[in-house]
Amino acid sequence: MLKQRVLTAAVLLAVFIAALSAPTPMPFLALTLLLIAAGGWEWSRLAGWPGWPAWGSGALCAALGLAAWQAHWPGDMLAPWWIAGVAWIVGGSWLLRRGVARWPALPRWLRWGIGMVMMLAAWLAMAQARARGVNFLLSALALVWAADIAAYFCGRALGGKLTGGRKLALAISPGKSWEGAAGGFIGVLLTGAIWIGVDHAYQLSHSLYTILWQRGPVWFAGALALLTAMSIVGDLTESLVKRAAGVKDSSALLPGHGGVLDRMDALLPTLPLALAITGLAAGRLS
Repeated sequence: MLKQRVLTAAVLLAVFIAALSAPTPMPFLALTLLLIAAGGWEWSRLAGWPGWPAWGSGALCAALGLAAWQAHWPGDMLAPWWIAGVAWIVGGSWLLRRGVARWPALPRWLRWGIGMVMMLAAWLAMAQARARGVNFLLSALALVWAADIAAYFCGRALGGKLTGGRKLALAISPGKSWEGAAGGFIGVLLTGAIWIGVDHAYQLSHSLYTILWQRGPVWFAGALALLTAMSIVGDLTESLVKRAAGVKDSSALLPGHGGVLDRMDALLPTLPLALAITGLAAGRLS
């Protein structure tokens, strides 16, 4: 299993770097649009619509994403990212409080529609982040990666030891702890500090972290705390949906890793919100 996991990760990384290094954004956009289509296929199956409806859902995600991009939407507008970000903050919190048992009680079409909107918003945010520059895109992705890695190791080392055994969301993901969440935030802060230093040393275009730091340390820490928290919400939301569907992974598309949603769940709320927050940090409100 470990060998398979490492091999899959190596192939994905090679393809990702090649697409990102292309002289135009199109290879990267095509690759990520394919992944979002796969995510739409997985979500439809989790919502209870397998077979042709799932294939149609994946095709719909790709078609809507391509149409929006060709129409240059949303362009430089920040309103869509604020809507998506606030929807995740409110809706994600509401959903997690309702718990696993209440998710299937929602109409199937509504559960399906929520996923389709999430997929489309995430891909458009990914595309817009790429349009802002490779440095900005990578810094936003690194936030999620740093939070996940730091949370894992801190959770393994300290999980439950500082909070009397309390878990972050026991009924949804028993392995996640408050200590892990705190460790994830610390990991993001350290990543941000290093990234800012590299930006300054090599005079790189503004990353997510440099943009936030320009508003001061309190703004920097507060924004990163919110983004870290939302990456956890994205992870827990997908875990809730999978648990309600009675499956361990969203699919078996990525050998050793599960499905596409298993790898991008934390990005779904984080990318749109990162665009909204950095727009505000730069002094833009709409």
